[in-house]
Amino acid sequence: MVPKLTTNGAASRDRSQTKMGGVVTTLTWQQAVDEALCFGWIDGQARKRDQGSSWIRFTPRRHRSAWSQRNVANVARLEAQGRMLPPGRAAVDAAKADGRWAAAYAPSSEAEPPADLHAAIAAVPAAQAMFDVLTKTNRFALIYRVNAVKRAQTRERKIGEFVAMLARHEAIFPQKAKPPNSP
Repeated sequence: MVPKLTTNGAASRDRSQTKMGGVVTTLTWQQAVDEALCFGWIDGQARKRDQGSSWIRFTPRRHRSAWSQRNVANVARLEAQGRMLPPGRAAVDAAKADGRWAAAYAPSSEAEPPADLHAAIAAVPAAQAMFDVLTKTNRFALIYRVNAVKRAQTRERKIGEFVAMLARHEAIFPQKAKPPNSP
């Protein structure tokens, strides 16, 4: 991936990465992410390609894309190693300038509902019952979407919509688990 990004990075729209242990193995996922960050690129979700491989799409980071705390830590490590390149530094500088760097989101394993969302859910027993059985994916999606809202008025409206959705025993993504005594 490094030679292709070095020679074609500015002109390319995307690059793919094959699965470690697959038929065609190139870089590990972490190695690929590190290289992408050095050039100001970002990784997408992995998709299964066939029995022995999958792919991850890498694209140039958009000017408003959110940063994860994991990638903030990766950039710090890459900077300490002297590996960051001008396009990667430019993406980091832009994120620092507009607040996206400081607002980096926690990984799903560490994400906690913000106080206002927690209080609103707790105030509606049916919503709390559904929240308690949400899958990790649904819980993270809810937390991420509330934290991504910029304006206080929009945040309040979104929290109300999410609480109503939970009270109806619905989730953002399909899931089998429902609270006891649900319809």
